[in-house]
Amino acid sequence: MDKRIDLIIENLKEVYDPEIPVNVYDLGLIYNVDVDENNNVNILMTLTAPGCPVVDVLVEEISEAAKKVETIENVNVELTFEPPWDKSMMSEEARLELGFF
Repeated sequence: MDKRIDLIIENLKEVYDPEIPVNVYDLGLIYNVDVDENNNVNILMTLTAPGCPVVDVLVEEISEAAKKVETIENVNVELTFEPPWDKSMMSEEARLELGFF
């Protein structure tokens, strides 16, 4: 795997949903991170709910987190609701943090 993807994921772990005290990666909101041969990043993500009021803030913070990685040129964040997010997508650590066990 491209080392830059690992670095992007580490940065994404510092982006928190303002309504939930867990980062977007451990929440399971990030479905895919890809870096192409031109140093462009494509991030496929979802939201906990389609009407999430902080979508613009989250997308901007996610884009900025990816841009922190050296050599990254552009970041495209694509929203999807397929499959829809549910609690099972969270990491074990996130479920423990939120008391879902």
